[in-house]
Amino acid sequence: QKTDFLKPYPIQTILDIGANVGQFATELRKIYPQAKIYSFEPLSDCFKTLNNNMSKDKNFQSFNLALGDTDGTLTMHYNNYSPSSSLKELKTLHKEAFPYATEVVDQQVAVKRLDDITMDIKPDLLIKVDVQGFEGQVILGGIETFKKAKIVMIENSFVELYEGQMLFDELYAKMRELGFAYRGSFNQKLHPKTGER
Repeated sequence: QKTDFLKPYPIQTILDIGANVGQFATELRKIYPQAKIYSFEPLSDCFKTLNNNMSKDKNFQSFNLALGDTDGTLTMHYNNYSPSSSLKELKTLHKEAFPYATEVVDQQVAVKRLDDITMDIKPDLLIKVDVQGFEGQVILGGIETFKKAKIVMIENSFVELYEGQMLFDELYAKMRELGFAYRGSFNQKLHPKTGER
């Protein structure tokens, strides 16, 4: 498994930000059978499937909302390929690289700051962020929570796939400010025609 590198870390709390239907939560549950998992998913149909998939897990709790740097309501661009759904507009490059992810319907979703959400976070915390270009806003709204983490896994891009997204260099600098060191990448996707990262 690609996540086997996590096994030596005694993680007790997992924040699954951008949970979709629970793929990451399910995978990490195999590594950390006793950890508390908090999943955040704003899309109502994905949220329903997420809860169905995790219904037998007593150490799981879900939140039907997006995380950002403000509280309120924002427009989610719901993609026919749900993992590409984002609070940011798709750029042309995204549509070229992922032609199956172009049909979009807008829906309103609740947004909160991570630092404003009450959770029982134990010392050994892992945070995963997969929010399609909204990573910077998640970090800015959760600075104090991120400071508590032992490991942070963030989906990022070297090119702008979503309008105004924070790219790798800026995300790297922000995480360095918070005391984290870059340890590598996995599941890297390449442009299907150019091979660009």
